[in-house]
Amino acid sequence: MPPVARTIAGGAAAGLAGAAAMALTARLEQLFTHRPSSFVPAKTLAHLLRLSKPDDERIARNLAMHFGTGALAGVLRGTMSAANLRGPWASAMHTHLRLSIDQMLENATGVGAPPWTWPRDELVIDVAHKAVFSFTTGAITDRLIAPAPGSSARRRALGARLKGRA
Repeated sequence: MPPVARTIAGGAAAGLAGAAAMALTARLEQLFTHRPSSFVPAKTLAHLLRLSKPDDERIARNLAMHFGTGALAGVLRGTMSAANLRGPWASAMHTHLRLSIDQMLENATGVGAPPWTWPRDELVIDVAHKAVFSFTTGAITDRLIAPAPGSSARRRALGARLKGRA
């Protein structure tokens, strides 16, 4: 498989696994917090598709949006792995990308509100779930996708070069 195709396929598959992990941890969290399910993703998808009844089929649309954006974000994380942005630092960077994808779509359609306007407990919970997604996805893409030949993987780390100059 060509490297670009491997990055796309591996990233999408890892994103689907990350979305499953995020859904599982959300369900577990809801058992303890008694927080109801959010149907903002379903309503966002309905608005993106210009459906006449945005509140219909909420569970199916929620799942479609959850896994669709998970696969998309997974391709981005796979691209990060190919660019030699790997490991926990890269997954932490990706957490913000994952949150941003949802927020761009939700706010562009008028369904959501910017995260800084949310109650703090809801913001912490959402970022924690996005982190579960990103760290799961990153662990998988880092195993599936090798750094590209032109990436920084072949160079010594910057810190290693600077130590000799002190």
